[in-house]
Amino acid sequence: MPFIFPCLAALGLLTSPLPPAWAAEELSDSHTGGTLRILAQSSAGTLDPQISYTALTKLFETPVYDTLLTYPKFSGPEAHPVIANLVESVPIPEDGGRTYRLTLREGLHFSNGKPVTVEDVAASFRRLFKVGSPTAGPYYGAIIGAQDCLENPGTCTLAGGVETNASTRQIIFRLNAPDPEFLDRLAWMHAAILPADTPVRDMGNTPIPGTGPYRIAEYDPTSLLRMERNPFFHEWSHDAQPAAYPDEVRVSFGLDGESAVTAVENGQADWMYENVPLDRLGEVGSRYADQVRLYAPLLSYFAMLNVHEPPFTSLKVRQALNYAVNRHAMIIYRGGPAVASPLCQILPDGTPGYEPFCFYTQGASPTNPSADWVKPDMDAARRLVRESGMAGQKISIIVPSEQHGNATAEDIRNTLEMLGFKATVRSISPAIAFTYIQNTQNHFQIALAGWNADYPSASSFLQTLFSCETFHPNSDNSPNYSGFCDPHIDQLMHKAALLALTDRTASNHAWSEVDREVMAQAPIVPLSQTQRVVLLSRRARNVTITLNDEILFSQIQVQ
Repeated sequence: MPFIFPCLAALGLLTSPLPPAWAAEELSDSHTGGTLRILAQSSAGTLDPQISYTALTKLFETPVYDTLLTYPKFSGPEAHPVIANLVESVPIPEDGGRTYRLTLREGLHFSNGKPVTVEDVAASFRRLFKVGSPTAGPYYGAIIGAQDCLENPGTCTLAGGVETNASTRQIIFRLNAPDPEFLDRLAWMHAAILPADTPVRDMGNTPIPGTGPYRIAEYDPTSLLRMERNPFFHEWSHDAQPAAYPDEVRVSFGLDGESAVTAVENGQADWMYENVPLDRLGEVGSRYADQVRLYAPLLSYFAMLNVHEPPFTSLKVRQALNYAVNRHAMIIYRGGPAVASPLCQILPDGTPGYEPFCFYTQGASPTNPSADWVKPDMDAARRLVRESGMAGQKISIIVPSEQHGNATAEDIRNTLEMLGFKATVRSISPAIAFTYIQNTQNHFQIALAGWNADYPSASSFLQTLFSCETFHPNSDNSPNYSGFCDPHIDQLMHKAALLALTDRTASNHAWSEVDREVMAQAPIVPLSQTQRVVLLSRRARNVTITLNDEILFSQIQVQ
């Protein structure tokens, strides 16, 4: 696709991949009001903030729900440490990192008018376990009483783990053991504070009252998400949850990428969530370059292999596919080397603990994107398949039905055919793709997916996707959808996490060793790391991009 390169040059993108630096537009004059119009190809399923685990839902619900702590809603090098949100200050760990005391702000209200109380906080953390939140165990399992809640969700009390005092508005978390990332996890969306009377079930399409500047007024996952101002919101911290500019936000689902580009170009929409399609980059780069935003989230794409389903029960088959995959083609499908780079390990560049390596290579260094390591080693792959005795088996590839994914899936299908397997592609709606592969009862063999870090840490990739704690057999909500579980590697993860309490550099190196250990077992085929290329309308101003929340659409001014 040679047209990609001149058009990206017009955008100023023909440089080395950008580091995770986050920029904001120079502020325009204050302009409040109007309707912001967003396009997305499909919805992200359930609205329940404690259950949904997609980047799209998190993006839309950031100005709807709040957590006790949060990452700053501004860009730059100081935007990494968590800050206070629904509480007055970031707590100082006590008792060697086992106790955290927080004080709830005064004057907070949910969008239904009810005041926010410490009991709402306690109930929200109990609900995490009762509804089976995907991160209840790995992120909040250190809270005293959490293990009982994981084993018996219906009777969860977190007794001794979450204590509250209504008169002082104090919340105390007590942990069984120090968790160096506990403050980060209090800032994660699944820890959203909800009314205490919220039903203990997945609320699906029914919005739950939140505390942010917007409330969800209407939702039809086939067509529309509409947000309006929360009349009970007042700005308690601009850095944590700024007041919104647009009066209303309308998200329309179902328009394909080609039509979405045309709609934004014509001013019929203000922002398309998905990347600009490859065949429109030349046009966009030459005529609408000032309306494009390019940024690099901690995001990677890969093929996840189910280690409990043949032929990927065989380590040799898993390693063979890692050797055989054409990573050069993978980056072409994602927009070319200006916006994508090949990936041969789990941690993407920019993640704490990232140290480049590649076990599945012809010998050149992965630090050079144009080196020979991106070339497949079919001889090694075929040898491993022969040794496995698995050749001839049928393989179904699950892929979300979108442009990049379909091309990638077909390429991997051809690779599997060349290795002696009988492969087919099964395309399913992006709205249900992630929930489908999280359900272990669906017995998928290989699935194409992407993973965006919950927050900047190696554990957000390695522990969430590959620890024994996150694999739930016979469950419909397992973030470890490869089913990979190695107690020895879990011990290495635990040691890496604890090192962060005393030596962050040593901790990062320990996580890089975990990356190597997991890749040696090959439950995943890393493909590419990509940047986001998004198009906005001419009237969209004050576009702020942050590390954890991507584009803050509540701050976009429509003029």
